[in-house]
Amino acid sequence: MNNTRMISYREAVAEAIAEEMARDPRVFLMGEDVGVHGGAFAASKGLYDKFGPERVRDTPISESAIVGAGVGAALTGMRPIVEIMYMDFMAMAMDSIVNQAAKVKYMFGGRAQVPLTIRTAFGAGRGNAAQHSQSLESWLILIPGLIVVMPSTPYDAKGLLKSAVRNNNPVIVIENKSLYGSTGEVPEDEYVVPIGKAAVRREGRDVTMIATSRMCNLAASAIEKLSAEGIDVELIDPRTLKPLDMETIAQSIAKTHRVVVVNEGHNTGGFSNEISSKIMDHCFFDLDAPVIRVASEDVPIPYNSVLEAEVIPAEKDILAAVKKVMAF
Repeated sequence: MNNTRMISYREAVAEAIAEEMARDPRVFLMGEDVGVHGGAFAASKGLYDKFGPERVRDTPISESAIVGAGVGAALTGMRPIVEIMYMDFMAMAMDSIVNQAAKVKYMFGGRAQVPLTIRTAFGAGRGNAAQHSQSLESWLILIPGLIVVMPSTPYDAKGLLKSAVRNNNPVIVIENKSLYGSTGEVPEDEYVVPIGKAAVRREGRDVTMIATSRMCNLAASAIEKLSAEGIDVELIDPRTLKPLDMETIAQSIAKTHRVVVVNEGHNTGGFSNEISSKIMDHCFFDLDAPVIRVASEDVPIPYNSVLEAEVIPAEKDILAAVKKVMAF
């Protein structure tokens, strides 16, 4: 068994980048303040000193230029990792992401590859207000040609990022800002986490709960309280949003017959809707109750901490959702 140690989520990200850069000279990192400063969330700290300015590149404040350069570099044989500091700012680069990175392989009949990794930070709960707190993953899963992953633990943050860098397709790695300081066990030895495979975080018999990113931690806390009340919840972390591991989800639903989906995106058009739709496609006859969704309210994320807490999912919302689905 691999030796493990406790490290933070941000350290796991930095380790993944360092290992992939050491393994493959075609890998390089670029983005705003990723070099000398070590990244807005310290997730690239130390890489500039180790690899130098040619391979850890600070860029101008232009998300369109950053991703556009990444697409060009990937098309010409490099394996770039580009960082978009806040997920909200991906709006500035959507043409390069949606119309170029995602489509080039298709448009050239498979003769061109875009081994591009885009890292970005998302999420509310930090008082960053409406333009720095959004969960826009449902924008990205809409686009054929993109792979989208959302790690919730340091172990997955490292393993999924390494798999993303080695993939020959554009991969969006979505990291939650509130998780950077969280810690977890990470092996000292080489490993990767496969793209497209969900993790069963806790087994249960009464309800299947599917929760993404930071919501997994929130769900785990709620599940312990529900367990004390005699409600046994199985917790599934998709890890990869696209392609989604419906096999693991379907196996769980066949056992529990009830589902709660928890996602930080907005209620209307959010990722929870996509999971719910797929469950209806694949698991309808296994359900004994409607799928219950827990998501953010359909309003911009407030700056005020009291209002912000009311808008985004909370433990009380998860508890209420499970009790509601159990009432059927």
